[in-house]
Amino acid sequence: MDDQGLTIGEVAASTGLSVHALRFFEREGLFLRDIPRTAAGRRVFAPADVEWLTLMNRLRDSGMPIAGIREFAALVAAGPGNEAERLKLLKQHESDVRAKIAELEACLEVVHGKVVVYERHVEAGTARGLWSPQGPAR
Repeated sequence: MDDQGLTIGEVAASTGLSVHALRFFEREGLFLRDIPRTAAGRRVFAPADVEWLTLMNRLRDSGMPIAGIREFAALVAAGPGNEAERLKLLKQHESDVRAKIAELEACLEVVHGKVVVYERHVEAGTARGLWSPQGPAR
């Protein structure tokens, strides 16, 4: 666009979000402000909106439900005075993410164990029939 702000296409390109996702975020009230529009009805985003979207996208990608993102956005948009509530929400999400990471690490350990077994058998030429539906090859 120009000095006036960024177009929805520019924001989509810089955030990796689709135009559809940006419109969804707006409909869901996930921005800190109402996104202004030009006389022609085109949205005009500010660099701060892009920074906010980057955070919202990280929260979403890390598994925070849209309701949680909406709650956090509403708290931030309300301004000073609710920082303890924001912190509580973020700490809960952090705890949830850490639990997911621990679960994924346990899964990775199992997968890696299978990789080691298969590598050993493939290198030794004894892999035929590993986990075959008919049982081990004879």
